[in-house]
Amino acid sequence: MESLDMNLLVALDALLAENSVTAAADRLHTSAPAMSRTLARIRRVLGDPVLVRAGRHLVPTPRALELRAEVRALVERAHAVLTPAGDLDPATVTRSFAVQANDGLVAVAGTRLIAAVRAEAPGVTLRFLSESLEGTSALRDGRVDLEIGVIGHVEQEARVEQLLTDRMVGVVRPEHPLARGRVTPRRLAAADHVVVSRRGRSHGPIDDRLAELGLQRRVVATMPSLSASLLMARDMDVVCLASASLGSATVKALGLRMFELPLDLPPLAIGMAWHPRNDADRVHRWLRDRVRQVLRP
Repeated sequence: MESLDMNLLVALDALLAENSVTAAADRLHTSAPAMSRTLARIRRVLGDPVLVRAGRHLVPTPRALELRAEVRALVERAHAVLTPAGDLDPATVTRSFAVQANDGLVAVAGTRLIAAVRAEAPGVTLRFLSESLEGTSALRDGRVDLEIGVIGHVEQEARVEQLLTDRMVGVVRPEHPLARGRVTPRRLAAADHVVVSRRGRSHGPIDDRLAELGLQRRVVATMPSLSASLLMARDMDVVCLASASLGSATVKALGLRMFELPLDLPPLAIGMAWHPRNDADRVHRWLRDRVRQVLRP
């Protein structure tokens, strides 16, 4: 009868989401030794090691990768079946959501979203993930419950909702020459720039617009996060780009200056994406409503 223990499915879902016994234990509010014993039971039931050590980390076996999406769907379905019908009372919910967003968005909206969630549902935990899973099947596999930001490469079946439209602005420290006077394309191109890119790419839409004018900027560094680039702009004469609305609070807190870019750049469409299996999930719908309240003007 061990193979029919639904608790093993819940534990397996956490283990495959975290790839860590300790993190899975924290997620399920249990101890690491207890989770280790549960993993041993899962291995006996499946006849597969599930997670194996690779250096200092655990990695899933091929069998575990095959099962991940199915296990996630089964756990979510069980939650739906065992949730009483009627109006949702967020105060009674105990659940964890994996939310993918870039660090700039988390810095601006993360605090407000966490505060909104805590006020109504103290049992809900938000696990913010970096954009490292962007372009993967993370929504389909259940590794990500909700993606927030500039929605690009998501699964074809994913639900996408636009929340707001923003624009890019330049950011410099007060002592930078571009903090004074009118910024022209030539002055902008003549300045040193730092670019935010997880993959180390230095080319973007601004380079295309400058090239149309016969101009080229000099990128002195690429940074993996917006916060790192803003800290660099605070300490030296470089230009970085930020979202006008979502980045204003962070820019102001660091004592930096924003200026309008003298180029016709495409707008930023900020939205959220989720897998259709979560469409009717009442708690997921409630979380999406909180995101709308926080991000929409």
